Amino acid sequence: MNLIINREPARFDATPPSVMALVEERGIPHKAAAIAVNGEVLRREEWDEKRLEEGDEVEIVRAVAGGNSGDDLVIAGERFSSRLFLGTGKYTDFDTMNAALERSGTEMVTVAIRYMNASDGEGSVLDHLDLSRYRLLPNTAGATTVEGALKMARLAREATGTEWVKLEIIGDESTLWPDTAATVEATKLLVEEGFVVLPYTSPDLVSALRLEEAGAATVMPLGSPIGSGQGMVDWVGISRIVERVSSVPVVVDAGIGVPSDASAAMELGADAVLVNTAIARADDPALMAEAMKLGVEAGRSSYLAGRMAVSPVARPSSPKEGVPA
Repeated sequence: MNLIINREPARFDATPPSVMALVEERGIPHKAAAIAVNGEVLRREEWDEKRLEEGDEVEIVRAVAGGNSGDDLVIAGERFSSRLFLGTGKYTDFDTMNAALERSGTEMVTVAIRYMNASDGEGSVLDHLDLSRYRLLPNTAGATTVEGALKMARLAREATGTEWVKLEIIGDESTLWPDTAATVEATKLLVEEGFVVLPYTSPDLVSALRLEEAGAATVMPLGSPIGSGQGMVDWVGISRIVERVSSVPVVVDAGIGVPSDASAAMELGADAVLVNTAIARADDPALMAEAMKLGVEAGRSSYLAGRMAVSPVARPSSPKEGVPA
């Protein structure tokens, strides 16, 4: 079933039976949200009763602070004011994790899918996240085959209630380098099943273009190997991808070590960065999260401002004429 949500096509295996069901499925906070269907604004008490039909146009708006720059990031029809996405792994405890999320200003967080210990009723990271604040992005970390990734994505959808997935298929265990051919294949299959796919890939231009063609919602090339903190090792490859991938956002994923790395990625024209280890393993994760936020913001502003041309020779800032003898 197909709907138009905020002027963007949205496909569902089965149409949500009501506007309220759509709101719940998308994880949209009820407070300060307003909805119109086919141009008709609905009162909140009508959300449960209003049924959706094939081709309906749904508009979902929220209140924002005055002076909004209009520079929001849009992925699969959803808007994000923060261009910094965070992982939830490797923190010493959930309080530290939440402090970092708060200071970062992030609106999207990744979570991994792992076997539960069925004997002790252990909880989930979801028990410690304010789901009204964050868009969940389950990942398929650990998958090494197309079949394994598909299974993890389907399990993630059942566990979290979202069709968004960060697709990871590892081709080499020692470097955690992605298997790009398998990633393209899995992207096609997951898109056909209605998933919103954000695939982790190498900084290879052709792979990025194939993922864009396969229907990926973003392309997420690595800056350097996962968890390495090496920064933007292949900045030329990232730059090529940014220049050529035009229909979806480019998110630099993996290898960011310090805020200057995040800023460099944004200065190249990347639309966002995803950071985990650099924040979680910092001496002060919350402070590092805030620093990453500022690095992303500075890099984005620099990109929008347009840098000066690079010169092979020195050019004096002060006029040559009129120098006192």
